[in-house]
Amino acid sequence: MIQEFNVGTNAQSELSQFVASLDPTFWWARGTGQIPNGIISRWPIVGSGEWPDPRVSNRTFAWALIDLPGPRELWVVSVHLLTANGSERDLEAHALLQVLDANVPTRDFLLVGGDFNTETTNEAALRTLQLRARSGPPYPADAVGNANTNAARAKPFDHVLASSCLSPNQVPVTIGAASFDAGLVFDTRSYMPLTDVPPALAGDSAAQNMQHMAVVKDFVVQP
Repeated sequence: MIQEFNVGTNAQSELSQFVASLDPTFWWARGTGQIPNGIISRWPIVGSGEWPDPRVSNRTFAWALIDLPGPRELWVVSVHLLTANGSERDLEAHALLQVLDANVPTRDFLLVGGDFNTETTNEAALRTLQLRARSGPPYPADAVGNANTNAARAKPFDHVLASSCLSPNQVPVTIGAASFDAGLVFDTRSYMPLTDVPPALAGDSAAQNMQHMAVVKDFVVQP
């Protein structure tokens, strides 16, 4: 799940070139708006679209249906909730819950992720989404146990939430010799050794306008 998915002039060719720089076999989908949400997938995207976020006008809830190996599909929803306050974010969460219940079968795997702008891990928006996507501990963290994801590493802005039928499939994130049982908050300023993750550079997470760290969770899905 990617937020503020803008590349150059946002021509289809530029967006495709950006995704291909990650891996030429990857698929992608993108919502509309000034700062659109998007999804990038290693598996085929067989359907995609967007649902309105009634509290904002410059992005939507972007979704993709991904054809995993095996009989169950994976729905992925990329979100970017408001910075305003927790009450506004909870209204967005209720709106998202409503469209999830109307469109996503409960037997299908579901991931909801992105920039939630949450001040704490106990915000009402996360509790609301618990009905469809788990947000409780343990939380992804870096090598020293810091689970906060904003640039100052002081607040839990970002999350990857999994449905109750997908959560049991979560496994530790393993990179090189390191293993992160609950998932990884990736910060190039602290991750070592960066030779595990080329071409990342130490200053990438401190780049101009960088406000969020990546959140990584791994799942094993049997065909």
